[in-house]
Amino acid sequence: MSGPPEQARIEALIADLRKVPAFVDQPQADLEWFVAQSEERRVGVGEVSVREDTPADTMLVMLEGELRARRENGPQDGPVFTARAGEVTGVLPFSRMKTFGVTGRAVLPIRALAFPTGKFPELFQRMPELSQRLVGLLTDRVRNVTREEQQREKLAALGKLSAGLAHELNNPSAAARRSAAALRDCLQRLRVAGRSSSLGPEDCGLLAQREEEIRSALKPVPYKDEFARVEREEAIQSWLEGRGVTEAWKLAPLLAEDNLTDAQLERFAAAAGASLGPELTRFGTLLEMERIAAELEHSTARISDLIKAIKEYSYMDQAPLQEVDIKSSLETTLTIMHHKLKRGIVVTREYEANLPKVMAYGSELNQVWTNLIDNAADAMKEKGKLLVRVVRENDYVLVEIADDGPGIPPEVQSRIFEPFFTTKGVGEGTGLGLDVVHRIVRKMRGLVTVKSVSGDTRFQVRIPIQAGM
Repeated sequence: MSGPPEQARIEALIADLRKVPAFVDQPQADLEWFVAQSEERRVGVGEVSVREDTPADTMLVMLEGELRARRENGPQDGPVFTARAGEVTGVLPFSRMKTFGVTGRAVLPIRALAFPTGKFPELFQRMPELSQRLVGLLTDRVRNVTREEQQREKLAALGKLSAGLAHELNNPSAAARRSAAALRDCLQRLRVAGRSSSLGPEDCGLLAQREEEIRSALKPVPYKDEFARVEREEAIQSWLEGRGVTEAWKLAPLLAEDNLTDAQLERFAAAAGASLGPELTRFGTLLEMERIAAELEHSTARISDLIKAIKEYSYMDQAPLQEVDIKSSLETTLTIMHHKLKRGIVVTREYEANLPKVMAYGSELNQVWTNLIDNAADAMKEKGKLLVRVVRENDYVLVEIADDGPGIPPEVQSRIFEPFFTTKGVGEGTGLGLDVVHRIVRKMRGLVTVKSVSGDTRFQVRIPIQAGM
């Protein structure tokens, strides 16, 4: 028989237990039974309350304190779960958890009741109302975990896109910066050449005519390798030195890059006379500036195209639900994902002419294409053939994303749209990408299916032309 001190301890625990919302109105006798089956635990700050990969055999009712749990042997940016006084954590009724997936440590001194899972059947019989509440807590926990994982999946996808776009933007922006620096050097060279030339006004007209003739006849550089370029530079340098041009070694590479022929150099020399060196420097520099201007135009156009693609991808400043051009939507996504496709993936497009627009959430539809194309690239190990096909099929627009990767094993094809299911290795995927695809397409009253054999995996997305949303 329990003595007065023990009875007082039990009464105190029952009083604390009634402060927990799930237990607040439970009968006194049932609470006495619950406390009798439980173990009172105290955990100091920093100490472990549950450890990952150990048997999940306990439900914890937090009476005091706070714990935070995360997977300490997993990624450092993994999710963090918090449980505070008044909450029930650990294994809840009907949970399929076999081992704890996280390690929980006290951030405030913890006092809790540990209830063994082996007593759950008796709990269901004695306290059915409490059991229903605990099942509700389990449902809420699954919903919250799923929402957090989906958010992490979106952030991870956004991070990958951002990194790829940063790389894509860095190349043309770096090229534009180099071109701007080269232009500055060209201007300095022109100033020096202008001061060094002694060409009279009467000879300028003839030289300008020769320059225009040469410019109109210039052809792209034909050098097949660096040896051919060096050989041509040495030939021009010898020609310049034979005519007394100073610093011929500086001017020769410039003229070789401009692809001036021997005949063109001779005609220019006849018109330039004694000012051959400065005038050739000026002419060669002007030709170089034309090339730099073209490079600048190309680089800045690439930056503008990427910014345009970003705006179109996110449907910035546009209504969420609107008429969407599927072909344009796919092309924008392919532009955004160019960083992942350019290494070794050949993209083939098959677009039916005069495709109707669909009523859809544009930015979400782009998430569908991004996930499917990203998965295809991963399956092919970023080397293979990607087919993007769009046709009209009755009242739907059918989009096929196909790859020639190894395929999806038949035994798992029925599960690939399940949340958290993934065929990728540990740390490579969360198993939410195709779940996101399925939810978005279903939201648009569409349908997504997959057909897969080795060498041909096809995801088919059917979007209704007039969606009832």
